[in-house]
Amino acid sequence: MTAQIRTKPDDTRARIMDTAEALFRRLGYLGELEDRAWAVARSRGSAAERLERLVLEILAYHKENNLTDQRVNDIVLAAIELSWGAIRAHKEHMRMVFEAVLREGIERGEFERVDPRETSRLMMISLVNFCHPVLVAQYLQDQGDLEADARATIRFLLRAITPKS
Repeated sequence: MTAQIRTKPDDTRARIMDTAEALFRRLGYLGELEDRAWAVARSRGSAAERLERLVLEILAYHKENNLTDQRVNDIVLAAIELSWGAIRAHKEHMRMVFEAVLREGIERGEFERVDPRETSRLMMISLVNFCHPVLVAQYLQDQGDLEADARATIRFLLRAITPKS
């Protein structure tokens, strides 16, 4: 009979999270989405057009991964449940992409002189149905028109910061 080494629940959780984070990074989930977001943010077009394309790109990414890689979906769920640091950093990174586009729109006079940091935070909260992989998966099961709803939502939000003529 071999003796089992007892581990503390916190040690076990830490080992699981370290392994999950290594797998998560190896799969390239966070970096790929962030790269795609920056590519849209730096592309041509008005700030409003780029913000709409940004939301649609994030949505497309989550749809692709939800449909093709259940492993990634399972890791994301575990990470979110455990308030994983990598997820918090990713969310902040994505908020900063939105903020960068908002800043350009403000500088060009396309948007009102709002606080771009706070506005990007509020946009991310408002767009969570289209940017959160679990909610995207649920939306797909409900067979809603994600793209149309995403477009309508971002256009609604942009009207709040677009100067009235």
